Amino acid sequence: MNTLVVDMHSHAGRQSHYWMDDNATDYIRIMDAAGVDKAPISCLFEQTAQECNARVLNLVNTHPDRFMGVAFVTPQYLNEAMEQLEYCFSLPQFVMLKLYPDYLGKPIDDTAYDPIFEWCDDRKIVVKSHSSYTGPEDNLTAPTRFIKLAARYPHIRWVLGHAGNAMAGQHMAVEAAQSSRNIWLETCTSHGDAHTIEFLVDGAGADRVLYGSDMPLMDARIQIGRITTADLDDKAKKRVLGLNAAELLGLDV
Repeated sequence: MNTLVVDMHSHAGRQSHYWMDDNATDYIRIMDAAGVDKAPISCLFEQTAQECNARVLNLVNTHPDRFMGVAFVTPQYLNEAMEQLEYCFSLPQFVMLKLYPDYLGKPIDDTAYDPIFEWCDDRKIVVKSHSSYTGPEDNLTAPTRFIKLAARYPHIRWVLGHAGNAMAGQHMAVEAAQSSRNIWLETCTSHGDAHTIEFLVDGAGADRVLYGSDMPLMDARIQIGRITTADLDDKAKKRVLGLNAAELLGLDV
């Protein structure tokens, strides 16, 4: 299949206990083997957001034709967060923002995020957040929490990383996408049931599902196989693999 492939869930940084290594040579080798053209990458693993974003920038600059930057901030350190937003989005390398509410220990719709969301809404930023609901104890980023956020901040383009993860969360993710035209669902997960991709596309529409791998935690070749072998027509697969991401991020195809 000859089409643009954009990996909307990739990381810079290393976690040895997960065998995660962001060596640029290996990264590109696996992207080439999987047929991935571009990867917006974020880092969540350093001590500060500034260090995370510096690591991202360094990796992007090794292969600027293949990598794009995804900024990371947390309201735990709001002054740093606002400074990093201004800095990162003044640079052409950064194309979207990543949030990980598990670090804060409060839900994605907590008021602590309001200054960040207001800044992003004013500038029509693409905001990707971890989203998961595997049971009642895992509800900080339950996808239905994004419904009110999408209404309150209509100029943010929201990307739900993992699309809720387990099947219960995937049902919530589809509900969220159906409620709000400014919500997209991203596919990478280690909880995927059979026909997950078809379920997301049937529920949200082929124009609002995005391929992601979670590299280097998970292998792009496995995660892309979930898309290419799904029971979808080629037009829908091309949209999921990269054309939707290109529209969302304003990439030339």
